[in-house]
Amino acid sequence: MKISTLAFLRDNAPFLATGALLSFLSSFGQTFFISTFAGEIQQEFGLTHGQWGLTYMIGTGLSALVMVFAGGLADRFRVRVLGVAVIVLLAMACLAMALNPVAALLPLVIFALRFTGQGMTSHVAGVAMVRWFVGNRGKALAVATMGFMAAEAIMPLTFVWLKTFVPWRVLWVLAALICLAATPLIYRLLRLERTPQSVAAQSPSLGMGGRHWTRAEALRHPLFWSLVPALMLFPAFGTAFWFQQVHFAEIKGWSHLALVAVFPLGTLTFGASTVLFGMAIDRFGAARLLPIYLLPLCLAFTLHANADGLSWAAAGVILMGLAGGGQATLPNACWAEFYGTAHLGKIKAAVAALMVLGSAVGPGLSGWMIDAGIRYEDQLLGFAASFAVAVLVMIIPLQTARKNLAVAA
Repeated sequence: MKISTLAFLRDNAPFLATGALLSFLSSFGQTFFISTFAGEIQQEFGLTHGQWGLTYMIGTGLSALVMVFAGGLADRFRVRVLGVAVIVLLAMACLAMALNPVAALLPLVIFALRFTGQGMTSHVAGVAMVRWFVGNRGKALAVATMGFMAAEAIMPLTFVWLKTFVPWRVLWVLAALICLAATPLIYRLLRLERTPQSVAAQSPSLGMGGRHWTRAEALRHPLFWSLVPALMLFPAFGTAFWFQQVHFAEIKGWSHLALVAVFPLGTLTFGASTVLFGMAIDRFGAARLLPIYLLPLCLAFTLHANADGLSWAAAGVILMGLAGGGQATLPNACWAEFYGTAHLGKIKAAVAALMVLGSAVGPGLSGWMIDAGIRYEDQLLGFAASFAVAVLVMIIPLQTARKNLAVAA
């Protein structure tokens, strides 16, 4: 049964706040945060763009591999246990970045940040929202994503500004302290949480064929693989853009601070888009919306490639935010809609691994191309074309899957 938005927020405030808080804390392992220190890291350890990109790719790739096995823990443990444990590990990863003395350890540090932050913290938040809520799943995902949105708006600008006063390593200690301060709050908010098994057993949210699909069954289904290009390309090339933000500012002749100052515009759009997509999911379902959410990225990266002023870059960032609302909500809702919720943690772990793998390949590939003399603007045009291809690939399998859902209903 549908309820009003205000009543929904009031009645589920502890659970929604937990999702938003976890999404916020995941920022310390996200590229948009780590890349704000790219200049300092490259200078400190004597790395070229390609070497730094390769380091990032190795660490993130290892994170994707481990996510396949660790993601299933969300099917077994309460968020107040698993979420707190992951945040403590994220704090330790931040301390590792602050204290790391040699370049050889950088891949392991990046692995720790990406696995605990981008990987597990985001994964736990997403699985919790999708499993806890059925009729209002879209709204729940939208609210949880507000935490990520707030971090994306606040963190880069704040920490780039703080770097003018505070050594960059000290700022990573601050990040660790923020994580540790949040853990008691998460545990307190979820004192009434049920176990994942009990939620799944009582959930009426079944997938195609009127049943719950296992991960092995989902991986054999053509729909899953038709969505893989979209799942990987957005994090791959979106991550590459954030990762190369210092280089992007340099080739355009802008200061880094001036560039990150336009990022909040994209974040505001991201927030509005997330709410709209969340409401649309509850009304129309994820399957109908999936083919359209990548289209703004085609225009966004074309604008970035040809931008000769910050206003054009701002327009591109706004379009990225528009697509980001779909990325934040649609895939999570999609897996529950098509495959049910009983094995959601394991299925989403495979999805998260692919997305993390994409975010590993993007910076490494982009950095290698820069070192090889391929202009970054030309790379951006190639990224734009790839999103159009990803949209075309998913259309027919989605139509077939929607028919299967209708038959099951």
